[in-house]
Order: sequence, then C-alpha cells, then structure tokens
Amino acid sequence: MPSASPETRADDALESVIRFDGVGMRYGRGPEVLQDISFDLPRGSFQFLTGPSGAGKTSLLKLIYLAQRPSRGLIWHFGRDSSKLHRSDLPDIRRRIGMVFQDFRTLDHLSVFENVALPLRVAGRKRKEYADDVAELIHWVGLGDKMDAHPQTLSGGEQQRVAIARAVVGQPELLVADEPTGNVDPAMARRLLRLFTELNRLGTTILIATHDITLVRALDVPIMSLADGRLSTGRRKASA
Repeated sequence: MPSASPETRADDALESVIRFDGVGMRYGRGPEVLQDISFDLPRGSFQFLTGPSGAGKTSLLKLIYLAQRPSRGLIWHFGRDSSKLHRSDLPDIRRRIGMVFQDFRTLDHLSVFENVALPLRVAGRKRKEYADDVAELIHWVGLGDKMDAHPQTLSGGEQQRVAIARAVVGQPELLVADEPTGNVDPAMARRLLRLFTELNRLGTTILIATHDITLVRALDVPIMSLADGRLSTGRRKASA
C-alpha cells in the first residue's frame, strides 16, 4: 500500500492533539534513543506510556513538550507541523500543554499557592479570579496546610503534588505526566488518578508515563509501550 501524502497526513493530524510519523531521535552523535515512532493522541483520549528505565519515555515526552527536536520524521502539535514552528510560536503551544516533570521544577522563591497559580498568572488572570479555585485544588491534593510553604521545605511526594496541581489548574488541552505517582502512597495515587480521569472527562487529552502497574490496571485505556526505543500499542482490561 502506498504511503499517505503529506497533505493527507496533515489532515489526519488535525484530528489529533499530537501525531508522530516515523520519528527518530538521538542526542548528539550517539545512537537513536527513539526509532521509527508513529502514533496519535486523539483529542479527548486517555493513554498510558510504559516501558523499562532507559527505554526512551522521557525523551518522547520531551518531544511532545517541544523541549527537544526529532532527528528525523514529523511531529504535529494541535494540527501544526512542529518543524515549521517559529521560536515565537513555542510559548503558545506550551501553554496548551500541562506538563508534570519527574524533577518537579517547582520555583523555590514562590509559595505552594504561588507555584500552583503560576500558569494562571502568566495567562493574565487576576488573583481574585482564581484564588478560590487554586486553594480548593491545593486542598484536594492534600496540601491545604502547606499553602504558604516553599518547595524546599516539602518532601518529594509533596513537591510532586504541587507540580501536578500546577499542571492541571488551567485545564490544559493536553496533560503529559512523567511518573506522576512515583513519590506518593497508593491512596494518594488513586486520588490523583481520579483527578486525571475527571480532567479527561472535561475534555483534556491525557498521556501518563508510568512504571506503576497498579495505576495502569485501574483503567481500560490504550497503552503504548517502549522497549529499546521502539513503540508498540495495546490495551489492558481494568481489574475487577
């Protein structure tokens, strides 16, 4: 079967939040850490990304967040060919993506409240418009008594919850989370999963990279698996 034309692939990409087509990625002159990656994140979908350490999950997420460029292949973000994006386009694309990093990336000079509210403040919202919603979300992730604390005084699990709250507070079009439950107990992991599923119900596309098999088994959603830089897809039935 002949491959689709560039015009056809671009039309298909409009139906997806993210689309990869034959993507490869390497750092410097090293070997490819991602090879021939092709997949779609349809609008409103919920998917897991799994794979052993070193499989390339974080590298793939960096491509989605435009923190890295592919060595080859095409990526569309919200229907736009990322290879044609100007540097000035990147902030607008990133504002549409809520990103939970493994290393949290909280700002030490800001309080928990200020860290979580940052995307709204950057978007030009006034504090009186969002203060109640931010406070409610912080309480929901179990940090109501840490509202005025600074990240350096928090545990790793608490910082992770700050990072998650910051990523979801603006109800982004796409939420990408790299091991979002890696530092929390099982009860909090289930609570955070409910937060993600509710956000998905409201229309946000969700991609969660995780080693947490319990988390993956909790939902009957598509699963992408990386091994040695190559991607396969499947589905796991939710546990009874």
